Order: sequence, then structure tokens, then C-alpha cells
Amino acid sequence: MSINTTNELEKLLLEGIEKNTPDSVKQDKIFDYNNKDKFTFTLTKEIVEKLELKKWFEGYKKEAMVSTAGIRGPQNVLYPHDTRFPINTIGITLATLAKALVLKEKYPNSELVKLVGCEVRYNSKIYLDIIARIQSALNIRTLAPVDRKTMPIWLASFLAFKLDLVGAEYITSSHGISVKNATKDLNNQGSQFLPDESMEFVNKMEQILDTAINKGEYKIEFEASENDLIDEKTMAKLNNGVDLYVEYLKSGVANDKNLELIKNFDKKIVIDSVGGASYNTLSKILAKLNIDKTFDWLNTQEDPFFHSIGKDVKDGKFYDWSLDITVVAKNKEGKEYFPVVESLKYDEKLKNYPIGTVCLITDPDHDRLSVVQVEDIKKADDVKKAGVDVVKLDENRILCVFSANQAFLMIMDFWAKGLKESGEFDKNKRFIIKTTASSKTWDEWAKHNSVEVINTPVGFKEIASATKKIEYQIEKGVKDIKIKDIFGNVVSLGSSPRMLFGGEESGGMIIGAQELIKSLSGRLALAMREKSATEAIIVASALVASLKTSLWEHLNLVYEQNNIVARFDVREDIAYYNESEPNIEKLKEAKVLGEGLRTKNDIFYLALAMAKYENKITLDNIKEILSSTFKNLDFSNLIDVKFVGDGTYLNFSDKFVEIRPSGTDAKTKAYAGGANRAELSDFAKTLGNYNGELNEVYLKYLSKEYVEASKELSLKVYEVFAKEDEDKREFKIPNYKETFLK
Repeated sequence: MSINTTNELEKLLLEGIEKNTPDSVKQDKIFDYNNKDKFTFTLTKEIVEKLELKKWFEGYKKEAMVSTAGIRGPQNVLYPHDTRFPINTIGITLATLAKALVLKEKYPNSELVKLVGCEVRYNSKIYLDIIARIQSALNIRTLAPVDRKTMPIWLASFLAFKLDLVGAEYITSSHGISVKNATKDLNNQGSQFLPDESMEFVNKMEQILDTAINKGEYKIEFEASENDLIDEKTMAKLNNGVDLYVEYLKSGVANDKNLELIKNFDKKIVIDSVGGASYNTLSKILAKLNIDKTFDWLNTQEDPFFHSIGKDVKDGKFYDWSLDITVVAKNKEGKEYFPVVESLKYDEKLKNYPIGTVCLITDPDHDRLSVVQVEDIKKADDVKKAGVDVVKLDENRILCVFSANQAFLMIMDFWAKGLKESGEFDKNKRFIIKTTASSKTWDEWAKHNSVEVINTPVGFKEIASATKKIEYQIEKGVKDIKIKDIFGNVVSLGSSPRMLFGGEESGGMIIGAQELIKSLSGRLALAMREKSATEAIIVASALVASLKTSLWEHLNLVYEQNNIVARFDVREDIAYYNESEPNIEKLKEAKVLGEGLRTKNDIFYLALAMAKYENKITLDNIKEILSSTFKNLDFSNLIDVKFVGDGTYLNFSDKFVEIRPSGTDAKTKAYAGGANRAELSDFAKTLGNYNGELNEVYLKYLSKEYVEASKELSLKVYEVFAKEDEDKREFKIPNYKETFLK
């Protein structure tokens, strides 16, 4: 294949893929996914065996059971049919068919309407076409954006709820590396699938493969790429959902006060549309709100290579740091730096903007927000004292890089103050929903403001799940709504609570609604089901426009006004292999080895938490084990050790440390929050990088057999948590001809 790019870094990536793709793969597409006419693909026993699809399926199933945000994986960006990779055209075909068959069985003889959307990643339009055609062949109407252009994940989620669809498919891998892709499966609420929902269609995929093997074949129908059931006309009438979303924003963050603040701001706020996909929708929304003139844009052109952001060359090979601006690396001299931030090239792109300029950075599927601000280099030491990271731009200026923990603290504080000024705050009991890995400052702020806190496992679908559990009780008319969080705390919310904020430390947030949100058929929601950088950008912009000081100075003020002690957060990301390796066999081998290291680290802590949960060991036993293993760390003020759904949480009197295996890759994440940043860093690095070896003290209390069985036990404990207070509202398919298909 000829490689058509003038970008030298992208060329290096693509040449590596071309070189490492066998001719047999290049020449055999299995079925012609570029054929736009109606056709039948016959999945034969020979194809299943030749491509080792059962082996591929086992890997897919494993991801489905634990993934936090869609079933992600690398793909062959030049030859997307390459089944040596987790994401491929055959896999998308099988998954789509299985999901469609599950829906047909759940809602027999009903009109089924889904939505499909994507961002800008390699091969996304091919996958979108496959999904829409298989669904329409099964008589499922599939709403698609006009001209099948990109759209944000939150808009797909919003429309699934607002239009009362049976669900949506969204193709993305969030802020992951360029060669990764995935489908985020959204249910009729617009929420990402929880593991039990994923397993329904995964089991159906297995049945399809078994049928092909046992009966010799399985026929899969593809409708023509242009047919009436792939419905762009309805989306055109709905203005791709923009009008409905603007109406929703105006009832929340885009209130008159915030819009006036933004409109009258006498400086420019810069939006960096990394990957370019967010510009297509967000620019239209800002224009409809009549605040677009306040903003300048970076990276408005759509690019699956993300404008080289996060890309690098290491030892002569292409390397991808992802789009996570919080990633920290070490240079050859051993000095830490932010490789993704430096690749944004703000030393050039922001050089003509004045001190104080804020830049709001969003990722390709437009659900995460990162906040940075240009500051005078003379203020560098003061900025660091506030716990804000600093990157030098030039001899006179620095870039203040705010973590989501810091930015969202300021946002929720600003939003709460606005509600208090308007007299709305005290009309209802207020609560926030946060993931356990998010900042301890949020809990402290909430306590100071008489706001309840519900902690969930990592993943926005967990925040959505908690929200729905509360809604279920509201609709039942429960007078004292209670919900148990992942720590086991029973949180009492009264009869008519309102969600103030929902968020996670990785950059995703939503604001709760004042008046319950209604779908077209009358379903109610406290908040939307997916994180939205548009919501975040609007409220962050209003905050910026309201300030007379720099953001880091305002952060200090928020700390002081709310008596916050645990002002610092750190995160250590341990990657056990190079995700950018172009040879898939080497990549698979490295990933398997890495997963082994990740798991060994994980179960060292997990077994302690599970044993304490089962009263097999005491807290003092755990302190003895940890102190003998990590002699450089002090565990004397350890209060508790808990399994929190997907990781182990060590709670101290003055800090927390959470060790969590990635749900999508061979990585370990170690989070810490408290009052002493140096100490937090020591704990996160030491515990996160531990090899998992069990010493004599450990084995004195727990057997190797118990340690190895702890993962299975934890999954059962999580399942009990997920089912408790479960939302049991039944979804009834409305008459769409009375709602949006008029």
C-alpha cells in the first residue's frame, strides 16, 4: 500500500505497520468492506479456524469483563481486517451482529432505533459503515450524522436518552494512542455498558462462532451502504442533535449569568480541539449560544494522527505517549517532563497571547477537559507551592498545567456559589458522585459545604450507574433515599436530592440538573450519562471570565475558604510494555508478559483487602506485612484497606493511596492524595512499581492459594455492589412517530 502522508512522524508509524504486515494479510480482506452494495458474508468453519477467531474471541471476552470504557485495543490502521489485532472488521461485524440479535430477542416485534457515531480515528468510518449496514439488514433503524461526519461521544449518549433509543454505538478510544480504537456501547439510557450488559452480547458472539464451526457456516447480511434505514434525514431535521443539546445546556450551565460573563469577557479563551473532531459540533453550539466570539481555536482540521500531539521518536522508533497531558516521563538526564504537553507546542502557538490566557484542551471524542494558563515566569515558585505543575514556555513565561482534580474543584465551587447566590442551592439536598481515585480535596470541599459524597469505582459508567440508582428511588417516591457507595458508606439523600457534580480525576465531568431532565417520552434523569467537555468548557469559561486573578491564585483561595488540608494529588502510571510496537506478535507477547506483571502487583494488595473483608486478617496484620515489604514507608497511621471495585484503596489518617490495574491494558495506576506531595510521590512510586513478591511475613497470614483466588472473589464482591439498589426501571419502546419521527 502506498503511504500518503507528508508528516514524517506519521510516515514512520505507517511504514512500520506496512513492513510488519504479512503479504497474506494484505491480500485477503475476508470480505470486501469497501463494497457499498448489498451482500452476504458467509462466515465458514474454515475462516474461523484459519483466522483463529476463537482465540481472538477469548481475548475480546476478557476485555469485555473488565474494561472501563469500551472494549479497546490496537488495530492495523492500514489493513483493518487484520485479525491478529484485537480491533478489526471481522470483530466489529461479530460484535454488531450479536448486539443486534440481543436487542431483537429483548424487544420482539418492536421498532428498534439506534444511533451510530464516531470521532476521527483511523478506520472509524469503515467501522461505522459496517455497524449501520448490519443493523439495517436486521431492520434496525440507525440514526447517523449528516454525511456521516464526526460527532462527540456525549452527543451520542445524550441523544440515546433524549430520543428514547434502544442504544447507540460510538467508535473511539478516547485519549488513547493513535493506533487504538474501540466501540463504546451505550444502552437506552445513554450509559456505557456495565460488564453484565457486555456479557449478553459477548455470549451471543460465542454462539455465532460455534454455529459456524458446528454447522460449517453462518451467513451475515450487509444492507447497501445507502438505504432508508441508515437515517441521516432525521438527523438533518434534528440539526444533528445540536438544537436539543443547546436547549439542555440553557437549562443548566449555559444560564443567563454564565453566558453574560463569557460574552463580556475582554480577553480570548483558546480551545485546542486535539484531533479536530470536537470543532465540528462545539463551534456550532458556541455560535448558537452567541458566545463564539470569545474563543480562538487550535487544531480545527480533523486528523487521525492528532496533529502529531503525543508522538515521539525513541531509539529510532516511533513512540506514542497518548493524549493524556498528565503523562510524566524522564529525559536522558533523568529529569521529569511532560511529553504530551511539550508536543502541543504552546511555546509557539500561544506566544502572541498575553499573560493570563487560558487554553482549554479537549480530546478526540470531546469528553475530557484539560486546563492550562499562561503565567509570568517570576511566579513559577508560587505556582508550584500551590501544587500546580509548570512547563517553561520561554525566558519570560510558563504554562500552568492544572490537573482535573484542581480544575474540577474550582468548577464545582464556582457552580455551587452560583446556585447559592440565586437561592437554588438550599431547595434540595445536594450530592456529588466521584470515583475513588479522584481527589480527596473534593471530599473535603463537600464536607465544608454540607454536600454528600458518593464514591464509585473508576469509570464514568459507574457514576452513571449510581445516578440511576438514585433516580429509581425518586420515581418510586422513597421519602429517605439511601445509596451505598463502594466504600460501604450508606449515604442518605432525603426525598428529592439534586446532583451538583459528577467527575473523575482523568478529566471527565458533568453538572447535575436543577429540574429533572426529560426524554421525549417522559423518562427522567438527574444528569446526563456521559462526561461532556462542552459542559465543562462552558462552566470553566464562565469561571475564568469571573476572575480578577490567575487560576492558581483562585485555587489557593478555594483551598483556604473551604479549610482544605489534602491539597496535593499524584498519579504514577506504570506501563509494562511499548504500546507503539509495530510488530503485532511482539506486541502481543509483550502485552501478555506485562499483564502478568500488572496482575502480580494488583493481587498483592487485593488479597490483603479481600482477606480483611472476610475477617481473615486484621489491620495490624496488614500493617506488619506492608512495613516488612516497604521498609522505607511508614504505615503506622493506616486506617483501612478496602477493595473499591477495580483497585485497592489504602486509607491513612492524612492521605490515601489507591493501586489499580488498568481495565484496558498492561498498566498499573497508583494514585495518592494528601497534604505532603513528596510523601505522596514516594508512596505512589513505591507501591505502584512493586513486583508483587510475597515475603515470609505475608505468607505467615495468607497462603499463595488464597492470594491467587482473591481476584475471583473480588469480582463477586463487585457484582453484589453493582446489583445493590439496582435501577429496575423498565425501558418501553415509545411510538417514535409521535416523538422525533413525526
